[in-house]
Amino acid sequence: MSLFDQIGEDIKKAMLAKETVKLEALRGVKKEFLEAKTSKECNGELTDEKALQIIQKMIKQRKESAAVYQEQGRADLAERELAEVAAIEPYLPAQMSAEELAAVVAELVRESGATSIKDMGKVMGLATKKLAGKADGKTISEAVKKALGC
Repeated sequence: MSLFDQIGEDIKKAMLAKETVKLEALRGVKKEFLEAKTSKECNGELTDEKALQIIQKMIKQRKESAAVYQEQGRADLAERELAEVAAIEPYLPAQMSAEELAAVVAELVRESGATSIKDMGKVMGLATKKLAGKADGKTISEAVKKALGC
């Protein structure tokens, strides 16, 4: 079952269980999926890879919003954002541990022949494709910098 179909099924379950936060979060995900599906670049087909990118983006946005709300003393709004993150995160594949990530990045550095921070873009391009859904961009960036000795 594709992620698109899974989200649709889980929306029905959330409605029946009257889980309002989860329902709202999943409806937001489905809205993004539908927008992506109807865009010119997808041609009516939404791959699971593209769906994972959308989910990662939504989680990142909510975490950033929660941080801003915390800074402004709005714990109630931050809590709601983090509850939506908790509802969406299970759709991502298991995240890599720091050790696994470091090993994959080290291998990519060797494959690409990168030697300094100037080659970071080359390694990041490879890493983001290979690690899509398994680690977020900020974590990958930190691992690449560390592997390149920065």
